[in-house]
Amino acid sequence: MANKKFQIKKGDQVMIIAGDDKGKTGEVLAVFPKKDAVIVAGCKMVKKAIKPNEENKNGGFQNKEMPIHISNVKKVEA
Repeated sequence: MANKKFQIKKGDQVMIIAGDDKGKTGEVLAVFPKKDAVIVAGCKMVKKAIKPNEENKNGGFQNKEMPIHISNVKKVEA
């Protein structure tokens, strides 16, 4: 079902309608049609461990948005 037509595109404003971030709104940063998922700015944040490397000598943690299933978001009219 990879050739579904999504109503939500990159750059749209959406509201989360289910899950821990229910009620939050944000901009769509990426759309993954094969996974039926989107990434929304500032929603579903997780901490990822970063290994030390040339840019980041000490390593540490980084906050990152994770994908949300398309059925858990709805488009908000601006």
